[in-house]
This record gives sequence, structure tokens and C-alpha cells, in this order.
Amino acid sequence: MSFETSSVDIVAHYSYPEGAAGPLLSAGSLIGNKVCTRKGEELGDIKELMLNTITGNVCYVVLAAGGFLSMGEKLYAVPWSALTLDTPNKRFVLDVDVDRFKHAPGFDKHQWPDMADETWSKKIHSYYDLQGAPVRGATTEA
Repeated sequence: MSFETSSVDIVAHYSYPEGAAGPLLSAGSLIGNKVCTRKGEELGDIKELMLNTITGNVCYVVLAAGGFLSMGEKLYAVPWSALTLDTPNKRFVLDVDVDRFKHAPGFDKHQWPDMADETWSKKIHSYYDLQGAPVRGATTEA
């Protein structure tokens, strides 16, 4: 095992094919990473990670888009399972086009949704064409 640091701070890795990262990333290293479409169009930056405190799994990233110097930006909860790590380009990819993303359910930094609410979770997963909802209430996971 070896330890190294990069702009996507890989905490540790074993023998993986060239260009592949190990499975462990420091949570802090994800904050500020770019999220782009498959075509490379920038959608926003990761601002927060939402963890299920029972399972320890990352459920959502909170993506900030638009605005200038954090003024006027809109926040989006994107299911972790909807993102793909693009190691060579040091970013994450969300398989959605820009126009669809612009109409995604979002929220203001002063009015966060109840992300443990099953109805809200299903709405977000449905928007990104994902099956199921990973959060059911505050204490269990599907």
C-alpha cells in the first residue's frame, strides 16, 4: 500500500490500472471538485457531502451552481450514485445535459430541504433517473 496526495487527494490505494484511483478518498478533498457533463460542460462545484450517520454512506453531494462569489448561487442535492469519478481530468461526471440540470430541483443556502424525507429523496432520485431512494426517514437506509 502507498500513500500519495493529488488534487483529488487519494488517501490510499493498492494495485489499480493506470488512471484508476483507489476506493478511498478523504471527504475534505471532494469539497470544491468540479462536476461536469459527459461532454465536459461544467455544472458546478461540490460544496458539501451528506452522510447517512447510521450506515456511514455518502448519500448526496451538494452542488453549487451559478452566481458569483457565492452570491446568487443555487444548491442542488445530487445522489452520490449519480456521479462518476473522472480521475484523469480530476473531476466528477454527472450524466445529464446542461439544460436538464438547470431545471433540476434545487434550493437556497438558507432553506435546505429535509434530505431524510422519503418523498423528497424519491423526487431527487427520479429526476436523475435512479432507482429507489437511499434514505428512508432519519434512521434507516433502503
